[in-house]
Amino acid sequence: MPLVSSSTYQPSRLFRNAQVATTLPTLLRRVPALPLQRKRITTSDGDFIDLDCLWQDGPATVVLCHGLEGNAHRQYMTGMARAFGRRGWNVVGYNYRGCSGEPNHKPYCYHSGATDDLRLVLRCVDRADNPVRALVGFSLGGNLILKYLGEDTQAVLPSLRAAVTFSVPVNLAETTDMMARKENWIYSRRFLKKLSAKITAKAELFPRDIDLSLLSQVKSLENFDNLFTAPLSGFADAADYYRQCSALQFLSALKIPALLVSAMDDPFLGPTCYPRDIARASEFFHLEIPQHGGHVGFRQAGGEYWSERRAVEFVEQQLAISSP
Repeated sequence: MPLVSSSTYQPSRLFRNAQVATTLPTLLRRVPALPLQRKRITTSDGDFIDLDCLWQDGPATVVLCHGLEGNAHRQYMTGMARAFGRRGWNVVGYNYRGCSGEPNHKPYCYHSGATDDLRLVLRCVDRADNPVRALVGFSLGGNLILKYLGEDTQAVLPSLRAAVTFSVPVNLAETTDMMARKENWIYSRRFLKKLSAKITAKAELFPRDIDLSLLSQVKSLENFDNLFTAPLSGFADAADYYRQCSALQFLSALKIPALLVSAMDDPFLGPTCYPRDIARASEFFHLEIPQHGGHVGFRQAGGEYWSERRAVEFVEQQLAISSP
């Protein structure tokens, strides 16, 4: 019954405040630059995906998946890359379509359930002498990983041994409702500003596919998903998108050990994003709920964050268990 009974995360008094825990790491953390190499993958639909990779002839590779409007160079990504890299791992930072600093070649970009692209990435970086052994995801990236692991267990990359996810909106509809709350206006506004800028740039490239006049109707993330994300990605509407892509429905099917860590004070997550009953009944789905940490926070003084040490610890434990 892999429901972690108590978490080892114990932040300082300042970071017991959820807003502080969520915002300060993003604003103030600086991670030393890593010698990343860019690798471009061409997709079957004529688009591309950019990966930022740390290659050091390690025995195994970990693939990192970022959150909404993030990229492989966000501090939480580079911090995690550095933590695995200093332990000898090769690291692949997966930039979703349109997130690598260059517009992608299609009117659509990425979304919370785009597992076909994740499958392609894993196939392209997995090698016999350097297998992909682990996945680590944050927020939207965590939902993407958990959906991938559970929606078709027979199609999961055979070399995978473990996954770790943080602050995951496994119920997308519920999280969108949480983001619409008055106390979360600053986060919602920040995401909408970025998404609006991206869709405006897209409309210049694809004026026949994107009706930019609809942008005036966008007052919430749900509005944006309803008017842009869903139709461009082949969903009927936002509700259909959330229903099909929420990872919650796939957690019971997992066949690879996966840890979900979400803080109890995460301002983005509602009650169903803490699926305790599924964890209690599962052999593979591990759930850890620290009291504090905010959204993708988990700061701890002195170099590595707690989340980075926890991810490495879980992955290495699972590798030891699976080794003959």
